[in-house]
Amino acid sequence: MTFHVRMRSRAREDIRDARDWYERQSPGLGDEFGRELAKVFARLETEPLIYQAVHREIRRALTRRFPYAVYYLVDKDRVNVFRVLHAARDPREIRR
Repeated sequence: MTFHVRMRSRAREDIRDARDWYERQSPGLGDEFGRELAKVFARLETEPLIYQAVHREIRRALTRRFPYAVYYLVDKDRVNVFRVLHAARDPREIRR
């Protein structure tokens, strides 16, 4: 089964901010961050339930190279990504 990954506007903002920050640190690093996230999203399309639930039905997928977490909910054949946060951020941020 293939799941449709839907990105909420707040998640898009999180990604844009992180990519911009990495790009300022080193040219090309923002693109590498984007490719790392693309791998996570590809995995969510096929196996979203392999990642652990961290609060009720909210799941978290961690990136490998960068310290970021993708927070999402699975609803039938849809994966709703609502935040992409640095792993050091307060996890209560996802509930807001």
